[in-house]
Amino acid sequence: MDSFTEVSSQGWLSRIGESIKGILVGFVMVLVAFPVLFWNEGRAVKTAKGLEEGAGAVVSVAADSVEAGNEGKLVHVAAQATADATLSDADLGVTAPGIALVRKVEMFQWREQKKSEKRKKLGGGEETVTTYTYEKVWDDSPHASSSFKEQQGHENPDMPLRSSRFTAPSVTLGGFTLPSSLVEQIRKSEALAVDPKAIATPAVAKGRTMHGASGGLYFGANPSTPAVGDLRVTYAVVKPQPVSVVARQVGSSFQPYVASTGLSISMLEPGTVPAAEMFQHAQDANAAMTWILRGAGAFVMFIGFALVFRPLSVVADVIPLVGSLVGLGTALAAAGLAAVGSALTIGVAWIFYRPLIGVPLVVGGVVLIVALFVKGSQARKAARAA
Repeated sequence: MDSFTEVSSQGWLSRIGESIKGILVGFVMVLVAFPVLFWNEGRAVKTAKGLEEGAGAVVSVAADSVEAGNEGKLVHVAAQATADATLSDADLGVTAPGIALVRKVEMFQWREQKKSEKRKKLGGGEETVTTYTYEKVWDDSPHASSSFKEQQGHENPDMPLRSSRFTAPSVTLGGFTLPSSLVEQIRKSEALAVDPKAIATPAVAKGRTMHGASGGLYFGANPSTPAVGDLRVTYAVVKPQPVSVVARQVGSSFQPYVASTGLSISMLEPGTVPAAEMFQHAQDANAAMTWILRGAGAFVMFIGFALVFRPLSVVADVIPLVGSLVGLGTALAAAGLAAVGSALTIGVAWIFYRPLIGVPLVVGGVVLIVALFVKGSQARKAARAA
């Protein structure tokens, strides 16, 4: 591992100009956050209602035969997913029977990590110390050394082989045939040991020596002392296994079921899982995604308000300690406005989509705004008195 450090400075007037430009960016971020938060609530409600509709309409059917009477219905099927095929990786000549053959390729390469630290200077200037750290790692994604700050001595070659998944052309579930969209959701796999002696040296080697290592293949001079550009390849196979499916029956296969809310339902889980449990898992995932997007929207709004207030702290940075105190105050103000703005937006969305829950949320937001205003007025009066 080695590192490279770069120091840059920015004057006070330049920082003020930059912060003023940031006001526009801040306003845009705040304006974008409102519709995103509103849309997320609508998405959550439509998804929840769609799943409720699906849970009430789903029919559990046997997998051994296809009943024509269930055509077009939302069905639940639990059985052994099987495939009568020998899968092959044409690049390396590895074969295995199963539902899918998964190839993972990693290259030993340089990775750049960047860390910056800002230091305020008396007079309002700012110094930025940026440290670029370089280390050799195994990674299945290539790192383009052409974008490194310090390229010399950290060159990465092209990655000649990538990870891939080879799937059987036909996967059945009793009397049904699974579409590729559901087959891709079968992820439970087992490691597959590969014998390098049974494989002819592939073109991908490109001068590298092929070895066996940890049940996989190694392309390089010595597995114990890897060099930049060495490759290691491991395999896993998705074997026949029990799965549970909820989707619309179309002939002897499945397609997504579209609820009245527009939600598309097509689910697969490993093992024998009851339909009610699968829908509960989907509801839990919807709730988790809703909170993630709420947090993301509130954070974007916070950053936007922080950018709007940033010129105040930059101006005060003539004396670094004063600037830090003002910066803390503006950060708290931005957090408060983001919290209030997010709560009001979510409340308005719930009034639109679910009034019985939305009205209390909006009332709570208004109460919070009044409380903050009153507290601020009291603080200003106390400051004037002092």
